[in-house]
Amino acid sequence: MIWRLLAVLLAITLVATACGNDDDSSSTGGAGSGGPSWCGPDEIRLGFTDGFGGNSWRLVTTAAARDEASKCPSVTAVDYADGQGDTQKAISDIQGMVSTGVDALVVFPDAGEAILPALRSAYEAGVVTVPYRVTPGGEAGVDYHAFIDADHFQWGVMQAEWIIENFPEGANILMVSGPPGNSQGVLEAEGLHSVLDPTGNYTFVGEQPFAPTGWDPAVTQQVLTAEIAANDQIDVIVSDFGPSLVGALPEFENSGRSIPAIATSDGNLLACFWEEKKDSNPDFKLHTLSTQNDHARLAIQWAVALASGGTPPEDEIFPPTAFENSVTGEPNPVTCEPDLPGDIYLSAEMSGAEQAALLDG
Repeated sequence: MIWRLLAVLLAITLVATACGNDDDSSSTGGAGSGGPSWCGPDEIRLGFTDGFGGNSWRLVTTAAARDEASKCPSVTAVDYADGQGDTQKAISDIQGMVSTGVDALVVFPDAGEAILPALRSAYEAGVVTVPYRVTPGGEAGVDYHAFIDADHFQWGVMQAEWIIENFPEGANILMVSGPPGNSQGVLEAEGLHSVLDPTGNYTFVGEQPFAPTGWDPAVTQQVLTAEIAANDQIDVIVSDFGPSLVGALPEFENSGRSIPAIATSDGNLLACFWEEKKDSNPDFKLHTLSTQNDHARLAIQWAVALASGGTPPEDEIFPPTAFENSVTGEPNPVTCEPDLPGDIYLSAEMSGAEQAALLDG
């Protein structure tokens, strides 16, 4: 699995280097009729930048963005840049997109408000600028055209409700998320606390409001291993990138403890790990919400509509949805596809087989 991910990342890097400024340009067809309502008649060049593109979730999300853009014949090309977890590079990537003449720009602003000046510069340069998922601060119509949010607070509420259903007497809870202070993790934690704190039954362990991992599986393993050693009792782990937990979870077994309940996002790797370990770990309940690879599709629709003269979507928020529940089986039981790679996400619009082909290069 790891070698597949590394191979795809290497391929992206090679193409990006050839195009300059770590960008990857690919044709998606010329202007014409027959596109969706958000696809207008004006030809545009689209940019898509990641603050960090180095895990399978980002690869599938980028592919989802490209797929959505391909539905509009007015999008003549898509340029991609990976900030590689470096805020200064992410800023430079945005500036480079503007200088090369993109008409619209979709940005995953991992570094939050540190990205805001670059977004504002793009907006003031006349580029349709659409950040999504992580709040960059600022204001639509002043610093960028639209921010396409996810209801991360509600994500936390939904996970908290599942925790109460399964641990009505209380629990020790460890939450992990992305970079320190990222708006996604902060809002998810607020949602959790809004439901759990009034009961007085739940204790949060580890760094607050969450232990930061940068959504990097290697860092997640380091953090989780340290928290297992520091806490004799962890009843529930809450994470917004479930597959990144898998490498460290066997540490519970190594310590003579059952793997605890997990409230997180879906991933085939995690589902198959649960299938393998559930019988020998009686406390290992699993609840997943959609990992939301398709959030990028809504951001693409907005950017393309505003730049090409199409009709913007009605929604500016991509809502969380339940996916798997090992206790009730609703809306789905835990779903493992053992013949497909672990680093795919079965809640995504793109099929598991299509994701596997992407990862195989």
